[in-house]
Amino acid sequence: MHDQRIVVVGGGSAGCGISRLIQQAMVEDGLSELDARRRFYIVDRFGLLLESSQGLYPFQKPFAQPDSVMSAWQRSNPNEISLEDVVKNVHPTLLIGVSGQGGIFTENIIREMAKHVARPIIFPLSNPTSRSEAVPSDLIKWTNEQAIIGTGSPFGEIQKGGKLFRVDQTNNCYIFPGMGLGLIVIKAKIVTDKMFMVAAKALADCSPARLNPNANLLPPLATIRDVSLQVAIAVAKEAIATGNTYLAASPDHIEDYLQKYMWQPYYLPYKKE
Repeated sequence: MHDQRIVVVGGGSAGCGISRLIQQAMVEDGLSELDARRRFYIVDRFGLLLESSQGLYPFQKPFAQPDSVMSAWQRSNPNEISLEDVVKNVHPTLLIGVSGQGGIFTENIIREMAKHVARPIIFPLSNPTSRSEAVPSDLIKWTNEQAIIGTGSPFGEIQKGGKLFRVDQTNNCYIFPGMGLGLIVIKAKIVTDKMFMVAAKALADCSPARLNPNANLLPPLATIRDVSLQVAIAVAKEAIATGNTYLAASPDHIEDYLQKYMWQPYYLPYKKE
């Protein structure tokens, strides 16, 4: 994590919230809080967020870059710092879109990013599809099939390596069912940022890409019950470790304890008479 350079397009609560969680992961990976924050470049409708930017919200201020960062930058317009300027000067490894601006990840921007990064990570997360910052089929083409893609809207399969490839939709269904199960069953007192961190790491452990870099980032939805259980286990363990539970005693076997509370969709067979 400490080697990532991250550009986030959309400086609202979603973009800054995502940044805050990734920053936390960077700190856990050994960076100082300041060094981690300096690896984020957040672009909103007025361009790159700088310390001198007017009207910054409190949640934006930690991620505002010092004005000195752009002293040696080459810019297309001296009066503003566009997304394309940021990509050309930062050479981001990760590009996240939560702007609601359809098509803002242009071919020029993506090809510029891909020139400097072997496997560009590109997450156009806005929805619906008309608001998505880019279309996966374009991202694959513009990066010579090297992009690691996660979307916020559903897209059909794309061609990759001569085969049909499932587009990973980074939907909250991968986290929230397991998060809810863990919180309710373990009787957590409060929901913490750390719980979301351990939930994300549990999901990452289920990623097919851990074994094959060319595989999907997210597991198939057919395995969602197994994934949700692993997320719930991580959340429950975090609650117990921090004393964040109303349970009088911790269960001996967390996995078995959680499974008892998972609804099983058993259906009786129907017979035509």
